[in-house]
Amino acid sequence: MMKIIGVKFREKGKIYHFDPADLELRLGDEVVVETERGIGYARVYTIPIIHQIPTGKQLKKVLKKASEEDLAVIQRNKEKEEEAFRFCLEKIKEKDLQMKLVDVECLQDGSKVIFYFTADGRIDFRELVKDIASKYKTRIEMRQIGVRDEARMISGYSTCGRPLCCSTFLRGFEPVSIKMAKNQSMTLNPAKISGVCGRLMCCIGFEMEDKGSGRHPCARKEKITAEAETEAVLQEEGLAGPLEELKDTEADALPAVDEEIKTAPPKKISAAPEGAVTRPEAPPPQQQQKQESQEEKRKRRRRRRKHRH
Repeated sequence: MMKIIGVKFREKGKIYHFDPADLELRLGDEVVVETERGIGYARVYTIPIIHQIPTGKQLKKVLKKASEEDLAVIQRNKEKEEEAFRFCLEKIKEKDLQMKLVDVECLQDGSKVIFYFTADGRIDFRELVKDIASKYKTRIEMRQIGVRDEARMISGYSTCGRPLCCSTFLRGFEPVSIKMAKNQSMTLNPAKISGVCGRLMCCIGFEMEDKGSGRHPCARKEKITAEAETEAVLQEEGLAGPLEELKDTEADALPAVDEEIKTAPPKKISAAPEGAVTRPEAPPPQQQQKQESQEEKRKRRRRRRKHRH
């Protein structure tokens, strides 16, 4: 058991763990750490915790808190990286190179500037390197990366709403296959199982163990089946394996829905035989009285006209 802290070398980079020794550190402190490439500057992103370290594994140490001089070097390197990014981008457009510049990293001692880019194939960037080296008078390295590394460097948020796993806690990329998604009963829709990089999401791979390693696929439900009207079995696959629930339908019987909808029978209309004379149906009594009164009025009008003539 030992005390460890998490630091980031770049704002959008992933977290690395170091041994803080006896230093009292807080979140956001700038520190000087020991790395495989020499001395590096980082920022504290997690509070010190006590953690079990695997046997044979040793963590690099935090050497000290960053001084005013160290902070000035950090700021100077950031400005140099931004300027180098703009300069390289202009040269790429000028030479019409089919490559996408992703990021620029300047080593803390200023001995090298690394340019990260993506491209579909091989790129002849010899003239580009000459232009950059003549401007910055230092070693230049052009490093081609894949789309997953690009997503890790740029960072962002996944469909779950959380920061990308590759840019936070994953230390490497493990192979992910479509079979892993099938074993977890995921919807095989490319838009739902692909990350921002366009590849299968990393969580499909590292969640396999928690979801049963394919032995008990998740989120799979079977229909309720009834046998001889005595019992019903509901089966559902969960994280810990299949769940079964038995219910006695004699005790908790649900009435069967067998309602008869009663409607008035339709009226039968018999067709008249050919050649038969059909008489119209007599109107109701009130309508007959109304028709008779109107006929009487018309007769009175005719009589008045005759007397006038």
